[in-house]
Amino acid sequence: MMPLLTLIVFTPLMAALMLLAIPREQVRALRRAAFVFSLVPFALSVGLLFAFDAAKGELQWTERAAWIPRYGIHYLLGVDGISLFLVVLTTFLMPIVFLQAWDVEKRVKEYLVLLLVMETGMLGALLATDLFLFYVFWELMLIPMYFLIGIWGGEHRIYAAIKLVLYTMAGSLLMLVAIIYLAIAHQQQIGQYSFAWEHLLQLRLSPEVQKLLFAAFALAFAIKVPMFPLHTWLPDAHTEAPTGGSVILAAILLKMGTYGFLRFAIPLFPEIAVDAMPVVAALAVIGIIYGALVCMVQPDLKRLVAYSSVSHLGFVMLGMAALNLQGVQGSLYQMLNHGLSTGGLFLAVGALYERRHTRLIAEFGGLWARLPVYGAFFLVVMLSSVGLPGLNGFVGEFLILLGAFGRFPLAAVLGTIGVILGAVYLLWMFQRVMFGPLSNPQNASLKDLSPREIAMFAPLVVLFLFMGLYPKPLLVRMEPAVRVTLERVESRVRQASASCGEEAVCVAEGGRPR
Repeated sequence: MMPLLTLIVFTPLMAALMLLAIPREQVRALRRAAFVFSLVPFALSVGLLFAFDAAKGELQWTERAAWIPRYGIHYLLGVDGISLFLVVLTTFLMPIVFLQAWDVEKRVKEYLVLLLVMETGMLGALLATDLFLFYVFWELMLIPMYFLIGIWGGEHRIYAAIKLVLYTMAGSLLMLVAIIYLAIAHQQQIGQYSFAWEHLLQLRLSPEVQKLLFAAFALAFAIKVPMFPLHTWLPDAHTEAPTGGSVILAAILLKMGTYGFLRFAIPLFPEIAVDAMPVVAALAVIGIIYGALVCMVQPDLKRLVAYSSVSHLGFVMLGMAALNLQGVQGSLYQMLNHGLSTGGLFLAVGALYERRHTRLIAEFGGLWARLPVYGAFFLVVMLSSVGLPGLNGFVGEFLILLGAFGRFPLAAVLGTIGVILGAVYLLWMFQRVMFGPLSNPQNASLKDLSPREIAMFAPLVVLFLFMGLYPKPLLVRMEPAVRVTLERVESRVRQASASCGEEAVCVAEGGRPR
């Protein structure tokens, strides 16, 4: 069988190596080559989408090779309905990011190479099913983003880049310790080391150990999401990052946190995860409302969009916390929606910044008269983020609230208030930027979108409409994997309850009953 997943993961890295052979002075050739190269993993992921068996909930297209077999470390890749569309989202957005990279003038070669290396890291993290391999890709994502912010960012770029690294590393190192502990526990129980996700699912650990391990994984993923109150690195990183970096950060990197919860933290420690979900739901609701309220007072367009991510990803975590089919499917769908909608918002803000070199809302007003094409695209992107029925955002929010009502009715009601607040701050922002008199003379000479910029926005609008009007193809492919995950959690919780009822001590240290 063709190693399709390996090709998807490593073609961007191969492209980065080929870009190194092009002289840095040939900027036009570098930009064109990077864009063309980025289409290859997208084409491969589309092939994967059509080859994917929608009826199966287990991993498909699995690949396995020995890496460090002495310690149970293998090269393991696999895809299911949980990771499939996140892979497609990543490969879909990268060509759009490379189209936007035409606006980058400084160190173009290095900028493009770093984007391609980061794409390999993101795809590898989504497809790795060996936890050691996952951790390698997890850390690989961070290095290019650090340089993208630190070199091509704004005035306070160094502060934002270092803050990003410190926050992420703090959680990641604890997760690494937990991963190593799991491999050692597997050796003690089974007789050999293993970092394979499917093997580690079978471990039996004491409740006390599970609590510590779940906390380590959850902290790493909560920082990445980011969940309130671990979100403070995000507005700085978004505000200082170049436009392409902001798009990737919002659309893909933040999803690594939500994906990590669903792929690793919840299935590996289901008993503890179930008990922790009320806390997760409470923090999610706080993030939804807090993020929306902060957005209302932001004078900076980019910072407003950054804080909107805190609010919108709160919905993702709320749906996941429900641990039912509607909630988790809505959570997955909203991951995709946020990636497309917020990525589009950052592109819109970036296009405006390239023309005026300011992001202050007070500097604009009445732009529709001067930029009607830009205004039309900006309007659709904004309404997508609001969750207008008929566009993609509505489907995800509806499923999340439907699932949340089944388990956390109060959280669902408060989440609905967050939906209203989201509409308020986005509509008010759009009204101040696009409508009213064209009072600032510096805006009178602005040029509308170029064909290249239209090519950036048009595919997003097509997906907004498709996902909003016909979500079935996506939901059908997600459902089996979501059901398998939920059934696995329910089965483990039921076994733990039965064990506790029969034994004085449920599970001893290392997982052996006393």
